[in-house]
Amino acid sequence: MKKFFRVFLSVIAVILAVALLTVGGYVIYLYASFHRAGNQPLEVTNVASDKIEEGKEYKIVSYNVGFGAYESDYGFFMDGGKESRAWSQTRLDINLKKITTLLKEQNADFYFVQEVDTDSTRTYSVDERTYFTLALANKSYVFAQNFDSAYLFYPILCPHGIARSGIMTFSGYQIDSSKRVELPIETGFSKFFDLDRCYSKSILPTASGKTVVMYNFHLSAYTSDGTIANEQLKLLIADMEEEYKRGSYCIAGGDFNKDILGDSSVYFGKSDKEYTWAQPIPKEVLEGKDIELVAPLDKANPVPTCRNADGPYHEGQFVLTIDGFLVSPNVEVKSAAVIDTKFEYSDHNPVEMIFELK
Repeated sequence: MKKFFRVFLSVIAVILAVALLTVGGYVIYLYASFHRAGNQPLEVTNVASDKIEEGKEYKIVSYNVGFGAYESDYGFFMDGGKESRAWSQTRLDINLKKITTLLKEQNADFYFVQEVDTDSTRTYSVDERTYFTLALANKSYVFAQNFDSAYLFYPILCPHGIARSGIMTFSGYQIDSSKRVELPIETGFSKFFDLDRCYSKSILPTASGKTVVMYNFHLSAYTSDGTIANEQLKLLIADMEEEYKRGSYCIAGGDFNKDILGDSSVYFGKSDKEYTWAQPIPKEVLEGKDIELVAPLDKANPVPTCRNADGPYHEGQFVLTIDGFLVSPNVEVKSAAVIDTKFEYSDHNPVEMIFELK
């Protein structure tokens, strides 16, 4: 009997040692492979050659496509759901085609698209950029890599894996240049879940010789307390203010991962949980600044821009508005609205804005 217990304890000890080595090795791998893309120039593919004109109305659409996986029956593990990957490559293909068809039907002059995967485990290594460039073939475009993460071995039974994803800017007008601007991120362990963050900054010439600066962004979500997104927003606004003072027209759009209505529950009801990405933008971030926040809201018929993907979309699920725009004073906003897809293709609804350069 004693011999049996000695053997049993030896086996347990070996198993624990192997487990500790495996976990320790994985943690070392995470830290060793972590990197940031940094600030860098971006390749511009110019298809359109016309220049933007002052005094003319233009339409811009911004859409976080949820890497093509968030169909209405999808719940993501980071939001309280169960899924870590798109349902299947076949369903991913069908959903991406629906998304790009929807965008094309908007007949917009400009598009900001977020969460476009290039070679990720969660999307079966499909390069999703092709879907968008084919659908918007008459548009100039720029791609900025937002993150390139190490293999996330969670959930254990179906790991999220490698995530390589970015943001795409499409323009019906000439783009002179573009660059990736790195945003600050948390330094703790949560950086492995929230990944890298950036915005793309594209320079477009006007017919009069002035400059339009377009910013496409996707701010942090999975952080410890949500404050890092405030710092990211401050950096973006400071950049826009500097460009505006130089005489440029500035337009930014994307996913704030902040409640840009201040309190979306007034329009959509309260949640029984608190989410770090659902906080309002602190007053001091915009107070005294030239830059204006443009939140898409029809008070008579309010439509949210995002749902919490803790499971399939359903009545009573937590929803709010976190997608919108920022503009400089020399850009006149005619209207801003949510395109109501009822979250059929993504956990976000697209948003649109009609504007004019003064």
